[in-house]
Amino acid sequence: MGAAMRDIVVFDFGGVLFDWNPRYLYRKLFDDEAAMEAFLRDVTTDEWNAKQDAGRPWHEAIAELVQRHPEHEALIRAYRERWPETLAGTIPETVAVLKELKAAGTPLYGLTNWSRETFPIARSMHGEFDLFDGIVVSGEEGMAKPDPRIFQRLLQRFGLPAERVVFIDDNRANVEAAARLGLHAIHFSDAGSLRNELVGLGLLKVRA
Repeated sequence: MGAAMRDIVVFDFGGVLFDWNPRYLYRKLFDDEAAMEAFLRDVTTDEWNAKQDAGRPWHEAIAELVQRHPEHEALIRAYRERWPETLAGTIPETVAVLKELKAAGTPLYGLTNWSRETFPIARSMHGEFDLFDGIVVSGEEGMAKPDPRIFQRLLQRFGLPAERVVFIDDNRANVEAAARLGLHAIHFSDAGSLRNELVGLGLLKVRA
């Protein structure tokens, strides 16, 4: 299949278009960076947060951790109660690439690992979500990347042929899962490299 047939682009959100990191919140709550890192590593772990992305309700997640770490109850509850403070905003350079694709008439979709409870908050904060023709949110589907089923859900829901799709994600496991399903998968590192790859696929023009 020629590169010119790759004419649909699917973006991951966190780490690609949006700057999300719990440290933005917890640096306000800790005076000691090492103590903060220990809390994020041992209490509000990536694995714990991933379960919310896969559909677990936040009240269950908070109750579980408070039971296990009662000494950190206030800090644990802050993760959900002050969640908007974990989202610093957009990554402007990548948003510029997104808008360039939109202006060129490229069909744009989103596939994100995100809690069904917090995604609407983010969507209300940023108009960039309105640039997409469709979005699949893991927390709403009860499954998360790199599970191949969620990629298939995206393709089926919007009638997207895998051989026409370019998928962009900053997580290598997600990229590898997409590639196994026949998508042209790009491991995102920075907006400049991404734009160059999209030029190579014929989706964007070389800058004069």
